[in-house]
Amino acid sequence: MQTLAAKDAGDESRPGHAMGRILALVFGAVAYAVFLGAFLYAIGFVTGLVVPKTIDTGPMGSVGEAIVIDVLLLTVFALQHSIMARAPFKRWWTQYVPAPIERSMYVLLASLALILVFWQWRPIGAIVWEASNPTLAMALMGLSFLGWGLVLLSTFLINHFELFGLQQVLLNLIGKGASEPRFRTPFLYKIVRHPLYLGFIIAFWAAPVMTAGHLLFAAVTTAYILVAIVFEERDLIALFGDEYKRYRQRVAMLVPLWRKAS
Repeated sequence: MQTLAAKDAGDESRPGHAMGRILALVFGAVAYAVFLGAFLYAIGFVTGLVVPKTIDTGPMGSVGEAIVIDVLLLTVFALQHSIMARAPFKRWWTQYVPAPIERSMYVLLASLALILVFWQWRPIGAIVWEASNPTLAMALMGLSFLGWGLVLLSTFLINHFELFGLQQVLLNLIGKGASEPRFRTPFLYKIVRHPLYLGFIIAFWAAPVMTAGHLLFAAVTTAYILVAIVFEERDLIALFGDEYKRYRQRVAMLVPLWRKAS
C-alpha cells in the first residue's frame, strides 16, 4: 500500500496537476500584462499624452452628471481595491479561487476597474490653473513623470513581481511555497513609509493645466490614498507588531522628516 506521502508525490506528477500549474502561470502572466497596459495607459490618461482618451477628453455633459459619474467610477475602483486586499476577504475568496492565483485575480480585477474609469470618465473642462510659462509647464510635467517613476521604483523595492502576482504563480509552477513575510525598509522606505502612494500624489497633482475634472480626480484619489493608508497600516501592525509601530514612530508617512504625518 502506498504511504500518504507517496500518494501526494504521485498526485504532484499527474499530468492534470501539472497542467493546472501551467494554466495558473498563464493566467498570472495575462493578469500582469493587463495591469502593465493599464498602468502605462494611466500615465497618458493623467498627463494627457499619447493615448486617445485622456482625463480632459471625451463626451461632454452637464457638470453635475460628470461629477456623479466620475465619483462613482472612482468609488468602484476604490471599493474593489480595498475590500479585496483585506485578510478576511482573502480567507473567504480563496475558498473559491486557488491560492496561487488569488493575487493575480486581484490584480486583473483592479486593472479592469481602472480601465472602466478610463473608458467612462467624463471630463470637466473648466481650467483651475494653467502654467503659461513654458519652463514652468515643462517642470510640472517632469515632476508628474518623476511621481510615476517613484511609483514604479517603490514596487521593485518591495518585490514588484510578488505585488502583482507573478511570483506566486512561478513558485506554484515549481512546487515551492512562499517564504514567510519579513519586515524590510529598503532605500525610499527609510525616508517615508509609503513612497508608492507619495508617487501617485505627485503624479496626479503636478499638472501644467489643471482642469476641474483633473482636480476632481486628484482630490478623490488622494482622499482614497489617505484612507487606504489607515487600513494598510492596521494590517501591517497586525502582521509585524511592535516592529512596525517603532517604524511608524521613526519614519514619516508621506512627507519626509514630518513626524506629525504618523
